[in-house]
Amino acid sequence: MKFNTKTIHGGQEHEPSTGSVMPPIFQTSTYAQSSPGQHKGYEYSRAANPTRTALENSFAAIENGTHGFAFSSGLSAIDCVLKMLHPGDEVIAGDDLYGGTYRMFTKMFGKYGLKFQFVDMNSVENVSKAITDATKLIWLETPTNPLMKIADIEAITKVTKAKNSEILVAVDNTFATPYLQRPLDLGVDIVMHSATKYLGGHSDLVMGALMVKDATLAEQLHFIQFAGGAVAGPMDSFLALRGVKTLHIRMQRHCENGKAVAHYLESHPKVKEVFYPGLESHPNHAIAKKQMDDFGGMVSFRLKDESQQAAFTFLENTTVFILAESLGGVESLVNHPTTMTHASIPVEEREKIGITDSLIRLSVGIEDVNDLLQDLEQALNK
Repeated sequence: MKFNTKTIHGGQEHEPSTGSVMPPIFQTSTYAQSSPGQHKGYEYSRAANPTRTALENSFAAIENGTHGFAFSSGLSAIDCVLKMLHPGDEVIAGDDLYGGTYRMFTKMFGKYGLKFQFVDMNSVENVSKAITDATKLIWLETPTNPLMKIADIEAITKVTKAKNSEILVAVDNTFATPYLQRPLDLGVDIVMHSATKYLGGHSDLVMGALMVKDATLAEQLHFIQFAGGAVAGPMDSFLALRGVKTLHIRMQRHCENGKAVAHYLESHPKVKEVFYPGLESHPNHAIAKKQMDDFGGMVSFRLKDESQQAAFTFLENTTVFILAESLGGVESLVNHPTTMTHASIPVEEREKIGITDSLIRLSVGIEDVNDLLQDLEQALNK
């Protein structure tokens, strides 16, 4: 199947008892058994639920994987991956990460003996140099949150596996989505999504996802998810599956609008710098063009007036762009990373990589692009 067909039909079957085209919401915690241990494939909904199974099959299909897992949040999906490691193991991650990921790495798993190196993954060489005998996981975000850095997935994976084939490579594919980028096809072991964002697409659920190709790895992840209990509920699974079915058409408009917004901002006299992988001015535009089918709807920019007040004036005056956490919904959102999504990262670490008070992140929605541009214009001129 082509991708646009997979989002609708991938991994899906009609519900057998009624022929229902959409999987029903199986709002149940347990399942009747004809004899102890004799059941119809379901025992207890922490282990598996038919609505969640339908969603997980869809997740696997759209990432060209064999197994998908739906979690109660994106962070619980990351938590599951880290629980495969042991004290003393080392993780190499990008220096520009979602604040919640950074917080989990440093504040939670650091105290259990995991070690973390944060490197600029714009350069493959930086990753290669950081690998040691203790390295067990490479964690990539690309594009990154919020600076839109691009890591060369295939090159980093090849370098890593050449040094030690046992090192796992995982990619947070939330910003790109499988519509634009499919890391499993580039050799990585695990793909992660905050399905709260583009996969769900309507700002009405919180969910995480993991997708893999290797059956042994899938068994390990399923055990950790089952034992830890961080599973998505049936109602959220139903909503996410509905969201996935329109992913391809939503992403087409996100990409069109994102490109128009990025070009508009790049030429605006009050804007100092724009971060968008679709711009030729982006330092890794060529790599983005190689591994992505288009460039998405996430745009960050820095004002020439670098004061926090200038940023706040803009943020308080948008009318179509909603000032809110999160991203990836049909509506356009605007965010101030230093006080919102990345506030958990120490100031000195933020400033070192360029997350400053004048940095603003946009999640460009699927509204009429002229309304979006007019909204930006009036807010920038306040």
